[in-house]
Amino acid sequence: MKKTLVLSVLLALGVSATAVAANPFSDVPAGHWSYAAVEKLAAAGIIDGYGNGRFGGDRLMTRYEMAQIVARAMAKGANVDRLAAEFAGELDSLGVRVAALEEKTDQVKITGQIRTSYAAYSGGAARMFGSNHSGVMRSRLFFTGKVNDNWNYQGALQNIQNFTNDAGDEKTEFQRAFLEGRIGDIRLTLGRYHSFVADGNLYDHRVDGMKMAFGKDLKSELEYGKLAYVDGGKLGDKFYRFTLSGTTGAWEWESNYIHIDNLLKLQGQDDKIWTLGTKARLGKAYASAMYLKSDVEVADKDNGYVFGVGYAGAKQNEVGSWGVWSKYYNQPAGADIMHTMAGVHPETGFKGWGFGTDYTVAKNMILDMEYYALKDQQDVPDNKYNTWWTHLMILF
Repeated sequence: MKKTLVLSVLLALGVSATAVAANPFSDVPAGHWSYAAVEKLAAAGIIDGYGNGRFGGDRLMTRYEMAQIVARAMAKGANVDRLAAEFAGELDSLGVRVAALEEKTDQVKITGQIRTSYAAYSGGAARMFGSNHSGVMRSRLFFTGKVNDNWNYQGALQNIQNFTNDAGDEKTEFQRAFLEGRIGDIRLTLGRYHSFVADGNLYDHRVDGMKMAFGKDLKSELEYGKLAYVDGGKLGDKFYRFTLSGTTGAWEWESNYIHIDNLLKLQGQDDKIWTLGTKARLGKAYASAMYLKSDVEVADKDNGYVFGVGYAGAKQNEVGSWGVWSKYYNQPAGADIMHTMAGVHPETGFKGWGFGTDYTVAKNMILDMEYYALKDQQDVPDNKYNTWWTHLMILF
């Protein structure tokens, strides 16, 4: 950018001088259109030319030179927030802090994701879902507001557009609203937030409640609240959970105990569930195992397990990164509240395989494909539940 154009921008942003001195530059004639701007900015101490009596108005500026001008304008109280953000790196090298700007930009952050998915169902999955296919676009906006150095407010707005039929189905809801912070070494979450329990094999959905977490090497977590509604119906009533987890070298482990009152899928019975899981990593490869047990028997089954293997995984900022995984599930009804997987499965307990792969097609754009071949744990006709599911996730 030429220096003469910069002058007009700075004047428009409110840079002014209390007194106007004679133009100190020999190469800016009195009849030049920028004469008045040069005169005012020189008097304000914003510009000083090249020390040889010349301004060099037709010369292209370097970013460093521009940063010096912005720094001086900031010192004079000019509103140059956008310029300060653009030249933050250069200003930092000059030792100029843009604290006021940082305060403004860090106060509220907005991120989002758009997930367009298509699924095909067969067997019991089509019967249970009510169709042999589905197409959905889910859009989410996440808001994080800084309350103080220890506390943040977070919210999420979600829109669902259903392309499965011609009804133009659409639903928008304010999905999450909670406070997150710490008191001493205790990390707290309060409000309506998302809870992810037992690697998602047990629960992956929202709750209304509170959560406390503490510890570093040995981590503990306490949670109490109520399970959120799903499509107008409740999953259950009050619940509480205790989790203990840790890492030893390449091994990770986690144990859970959760008590739920009036679980709908168990015809209103209370449910107590224990889980114990571990994951081992070798380079980019990993293997996992989890045991789950409920105190409620359905079809004479009250315990189950999940085994998994995988390699790497797509990274949103690394184009061409990819991953693959496979899992075997054998879970009773009492140890499956709201599963994380996309495979449609019976409410009376299920077993079978899941396979998936993901690939980063462009920065912040991940393609995911999954297949599930599941069966009802009970010996009933048409007990195969097959799901093909693919989606494109766009993150911003």
